[in-house]
Amino acid sequence: MITVCIATYNGEKYIGEQLASILSQLSCDDEVIVSDDGSTDKTLSVVRGFADNRIRIVDGPHRNLPTLNFENALRHAKGDYIFLADQDDVWMEDKVKVCMKALEKSDCVVSDAIVTDDKLNVISTSMYNMLNVRQGRLYNLLCHNGYSGCCMAFKRKVLEKAIPFPKNAPMHDIWIGNVAAFFLNITFVRPHLVKFRRHDNVVSYNGKGSRYSIVRRFLIRFNTIKSLLRLAVRHVF
Repeated sequence: MITVCIATYNGEKYIGEQLASILSQLSCDDEVIVSDDGSTDKTLSVVRGFADNRIRIVDGPHRNLPTLNFENALRHAKGDYIFLADQDDVWMEDKVKVCMKALEKSDCVVSDAIVTDDKLNVISTSMYNMLNVRQGRLYNLLCHNGYSGCCMAFKRKVLEKAIPFPKNAPMHDIWIGNVAAFFLNITFVRPHLVKFRRHDNVVSYNGKGSRYSIVRRFLIRFNTIKSLLRLAVRHVF
């Protein structure tokens, strides 16, 4: 069973197109968890308009923090395989097939993406190239994060290891990616499996590059290392 987790907030403009691209790739036994963080627009009306029993809407934490909203969605996931999805992207038609094949050998998979503007005009044919994404757990922890949630899929054992998120987790995908890299395994694959929108309202960490100062980025890495060490201690004992 596959679970797709989406964190929504005022996403009426794009959520319909994204859901359509996802649902067309799922079986009747799969599910989509939509955790809504108190949208004041027509986001939930658009979601309910699909009238698809694979979609389950859950009330978000109402904290205006996408990390907590994704954690809420993940806590409701029942699947053996988990896919993360942003509300404003579009999945390529072979995303699920390619990721499931890669998950036969890996616990977590990150794909490349085509970067677009809000109208899906191509800005870059490779997010990997645009954001200097590389394989390597120390590189991604210490130098440059390449764990983009919209491009990520993983087995349930990754979810069980990553939940609950540490209180100082900077973003859901950074934490999940590092947990997979240090305690299980993670693979970067080359296919472009998402059309990733970059626009003024994007909330993801990689949406427009890092918005943090050098000091803030240092603290993110320092806190992530501390949280990984705590998790390692719990794993041993």
